[in-house]
Amino acid sequence: MEIVNYTNIHEMIKTSIDRYAEQKAYRWLNERGDEESVTWREFYARSIEAAKGLLRLGIKKGDRIAILSATSYRWVLCDFASLSIGSCTVGIYPSSIPRECEYIIRHSGATVIFIENEEQLEKLRSIKKMIPKVKRVVLFNGIPSHADKWVMGFDAFLALGEKTPDAAVKKMGGRVKPSDLAFLVYTSGTTGVPKGVMITHDNLIFTAQNIAKCVPIAEGDETFLFLPLAHIFARVDIYATALFGITLSFARSIEHVIDDFQFARPHWFPCVPRVFEKVYFKVLGAVEAKGGIALLIFRWALGVGNRVSDLAIVKKPVPLFLGLQYSVARALVFKKLQAVLGGRIRFCVSGAAPLSPYVAKFFHAAGIIILEGYGMTENTSFTNITRMDAIKFGSVGFPAFALDQRIAKDGEIQYCGRNIMKGYYKMPRETSLAFTRDGWLKTGDIGQTDAEGFLFITDRKKDLIITSGGKNIAPALIEGMILESKYINQACLIGDRKKYLSVLLSLDMDNLKRYAERRNIRYGSIEELAAHRLTGELVDRIIAMVNKRLASFETVKRFTIVPDFTIEDGLLTPTMKIKRKAVAEKYRIHINAMYDEPTV
Repeated sequence: MEIVNYTNIHEMIKTSIDRYAEQKAYRWLNERGDEESVTWREFYARSIEAAKGLLRLGIKKGDRIAILSATSYRWVLCDFASLSIGSCTVGIYPSSIPRECEYIIRHSGATVIFIENEEQLEKLRSIKKMIPKVKRVVLFNGIPSHADKWVMGFDAFLALGEKTPDAAVKKMGGRVKPSDLAFLVYTSGTTGVPKGVMITHDNLIFTAQNIAKCVPIAEGDETFLFLPLAHIFARVDIYATALFGITLSFARSIEHVIDDFQFARPHWFPCVPRVFEKVYFKVLGAVEAKGGIALLIFRWALGVGNRVSDLAIVKKPVPLFLGLQYSVARALVFKKLQAVLGGRIRFCVSGAAPLSPYVAKFFHAAGIIILEGYGMTENTSFTNITRMDAIKFGSVGFPAFALDQRIAKDGEIQYCGRNIMKGYYKMPRETSLAFTRDGWLKTGDIGQTDAEGFLFITDRKKDLIITSGGKNIAPALIEGMILESKYINQACLIGDRKKYLSVLLSLDMDNLKRYAERRNIRYGSIEELAAHRLTGELVDRIIAMVNKRLASFETVKRFTIVPDFTIEDGLLTPTMKIKRKAVAEKYRIHINAMYDEPTV
């Protein structure tokens, strides 16, 4: 498959829609739990209706429309409608607080906003005076009050364009060029204010086709999406799958994901590492809770799976007897894990953050291949990925096709290619700082390649800790080791300009409760269990085991147990990345105590 130079996204997707017209495009479960779906022909017809509705609301080429909603069919429909007439889509995470919504809406200049429900509408109403350019709000679900002329229902929106000829959409779409903006994707903002990354039609056209060249997507596949469409990872997935006319099922919500796997039964799906880690620890916890023969069988099966995995990685044949053992292990243990994911999984794609090698190894042993990808919003979320026949745990594989990669003298990974952003919206200084003098995108990630060309990400450049002794330490590596324990939920390493390392930890309370039950630990509340002497001793042992694997200057000397970092308390981004500066400020007193420093 060669990279085709389409004029715009509409032209690229229309080619696929014509080819797969009568096949199912999207599936979802409604509020009653009944399946609904549309074919590609129906999806396209409805997208034209939505595009005409936008034209009736006065949207022109280059205008911005925002979508504040969880992932859904209507999200995709309105996005495609927007791109079809040359306007620019701005996604907003549904978890965003009103202040964050206000900033993105005002900064982007969005004039029409699609929202999921009344809960999101209340956010907009609370900031209405601060977003005067918004002329209309369209409600995906629910019926707005007749007295509120600012808000309209989705059916009413679609009806707006009934008298507008389809030719008006075609005319607008014909003016859209490869260099025109498709998306404004606002970064999560782990430091400073969010930046609006300008993604063009050509960025997406190139990336969607590149994914199809690197990932073994096949006609007839079905996939499953529960990631937020405000994130570039999910957005690119939508258009990459559309190239093959693949049926995509939407999850009802993140709370229903496990149940909805049985509805979707995907052949593959995109995911983030934390979900794989949750599944891993849930499986281990459940088996250990059973104990006895079940635990023995699981350990035996995992041992067999690991031996088969080791051979597969180095492309060596599996001996007959080991193969027979693996067949038994699959029937007794691994088949159940496959069933949880719908029973048809061929592979998974992990992105947006590093995947722990031990988690990847566990799934590989169970016969589930996880292809680990790498990218960032600024390069349309895709630069590297492991291949089905070329996997190294801990690596993000090789660069995508027609994309240049280099490692700078200071270890920073840099890229040049058609997937690189146009820049940051209204931020020329920040844009210039994102590129080298010769035009390469600076990722801010530190990495290295091995003799075979596999890329390994070692840390974030700006997150490097430099101790008072002058030692450079990569926190992500040590945090990853700590998170290998099923009893630890989150870890934030501290130590910049300090004489030693310490860490703030949150605990996995489900596994800790099981631990307390096995050891007859009495407690009255979750907080009391977290503060219990035996819990502290458990964490002491976990840290001690990690320290044995580290150089002396990398060892963690002290820890403090804290509540979970959350999006709501401002300590996590919507993509679940820890805001280190915010964490350090909130727990300043605790951090000072770990270094015996004064609190003022």
